[in-house]
Amino acid sequence: MKRVCVYAGSNPGNDPAYEKAAIQLGIKLAERGLELVYGGSSVGLMGRIANSVLNQEGGVIGVMPTGLFRGEVVHTGLTQLYEVNGMHERKAKMGELSDAFIALPGGYGTLEEVFEIVSWGQLGIHSKPVGLLNINGYYQPLVDMVNNGVEAGFIPAPQSKLLIVEDDPDILLDRLASYEPPKGVNKWSELPPI
Repeated sequence: MKRVCVYAGSNPGNDPAYEKAAIQLGIKLAERGLELVYGGSSVGLMGRIANSVLNQEGGVIGVMPTGLFRGEVVHTGLTQLYEVNGMHERKAKMGELSDAFIALPGGYGTLEEVFEIVSWGQLGIHSKPVGLLNINGYYQPLVDMVNNGVEAGFIPAPQSKLLIVEDDPDILLDRLASYEPPKGVNKWSELPPI
């Protein structure tokens, strides 16, 4: 594991614990020599984690669509910035560059990114770990929804292990580093013909 993609809100949220967690995660990434891959913004939790890694002299790679340069303020102090054409290209590039994924608290965009990357894992498109940094129980409703999906027969039980949930950045990073994909995850080659 050399690079970790972090999905995070472009807002800081209304609980100071979210900003504190973003800063702590950035410090832990840099201490472990892990580069940050993220959405390239200088605002919200995105900006906090980028600045935290940079303040520790760590590497930060941003990926931002040209059209968002007006809505999100692009970070100008990054190690590297990829300018892409749209959101699909952004997410694909972030996925390509990363060895693991973590979601800090965030809104619709963060939730969409988490579900897309975990779906790719479910389908066997990648076998990279996906973690939720569950600050003050922020992701508990999502965890409950996944468990509900298992109970209702929509998510095979082994696939619920595709999301690693922790409230401590060190423990989460340790679990990502030792991750092995659960049994029962589909592979493209095993899918029936359409």
